[in-house]
Amino acid sequence: MCKAEPSVLNFSTEGVLLVPNSNIRARQMTTALMGTEPGLYPYLLNKKMKNLLKFKKERTLVLIKPEGVERKLIGEIISRIERVGLNIIGLGILKPSKKLVDKHYPKDKNWIKNIGEKNLATYKEYNLDIKKYLGTDDPYKIGKMVREWLVDYISSGPVVKILVEGPHAIDVVRKIVGNTRPYIAEPGTIRGDFSYDSPILANLEKRPIKNLIHASDSPESAEREIKIWFKKDEILK
Repeated sequence: MCKAEPSVLNFSTEGVLLVPNSNIRARQMTTALMGTEPGLYPYLLNKKMKNLLKFKKERTLVLIKPEGVERKLIGEIISRIERVGLNIIGLGILKPSKKLVDKHYPKDKNWIKNIGEKNLATYKEYNLDIKKYLGTDDPYKIGKMVREWLVDYISSGPVVKILVEGPHAIDVVRKIVGNTRPYIAEPGTIRGDFSYDSPILANLEKRPIKNLIHASDSPESAEREIKIWFKKDEILK
């Protein structure tokens, strides 16, 4: 009677697959599982496994803006994030300085111009002459103006910073939060349930849209923004 072979595929605490070179069967099994022939002992996990871990640990930044804090919506917002199954691994409240908020909003010329073009489109939609209200129709100048409104507003009162982690965290949070223009945000989203603000109301009052929350819109933005708002020792590991 043949003795049963002991388990030959083991992972170290560092995520390294341990494959003895002398065990041909183990090497064949590893090739089938990992999609590649294992090299000399030890053998690192392949990219597929690393990517899976990366997606499960995706992070995004959420900021509850001053109007959300003032309206006592902190608990409601956090509850909605947690109910979907995402994890909060960083949390704090502060009154940010203008210097901090200025770092948050991009200074890239194309980003600023794009903001200005959106505002131009809003005035055209309502048949209003933007020059009469803002003194210019140059999209870059308008974008700079709006950026200043944003910096002034976010630094005007307390802000709650939240670091969220979990599968598809960026897209899931943005789905929960809703459209950046609250007046067309879907019912059931945070903005759809708690705000009616619109670009035209904001522009006519020379202020940013009061849409309660900021949520990172891409992995690149999330990585940049998290570094601005959170120190390493403020993040749970």
